[in-house]
Amino acid sequence: MPAAQPQDEGHGDWEALPQGIRTQVDGYVLQDSLFPAVKLVWDAGRARGIGLHEAQMVVHERYLLLGDRIARTPECPLDLESLAALTSGLPGRVAAIEAVWDGDTVHDWFVRLLAITDDPAEERHLATVYSRRDRDPSEAAAGAGRTLADHLGVPFHFAGPDEPDDEAPRWRRP
Repeated sequence: MPAAQPQDEGHGDWEALPQGIRTQVDGYVLQDSLFPAVKLVWDAGRARGIGLHEAQMVVHERYLLLGDRIARTPECPLDLESLAALTSGLPGRVAAIEAVWDGDTVHDWFVRLLAITDDPAEERHLATVYSRRDRDPSEAAAGAGRTLADHLGVPFHFAGPDEPDDEAPRWRRP
């Protein structure tokens, strides 16, 4: 079965929107600003029968259509030198490096790499690792996290690397 093709101006919900709104939506999409784009379609389209689901689908189709022109948010660096630089300025002693699953409706499941500190006892975000065609986010985060933890001489913790689980046991609950 062939992949679904994005629809352009011929889509009824897209056509129902005024040209100025369509231009602004495409501007948001080109900036990779999903939520403002969906909110705009929903706000402007309610009176035309466009609900939240339809607004999400309209914006999804715009993402497909505009594809490579979208200025994607840069990926977080996972190299040791960059991660070590991020931990060097943290207040308190780094007690552990932890990887945790998280997710949202835009990116599906992804892994956050955190530095767990003592005095003050908190967690600091180091990187977010999204899924790509050529990369499993859990493998990439675990590799970078272990390397950094070894470099710092602290434990590495990833309670559920094999399956997304945002309820997996944490090193220390925040």
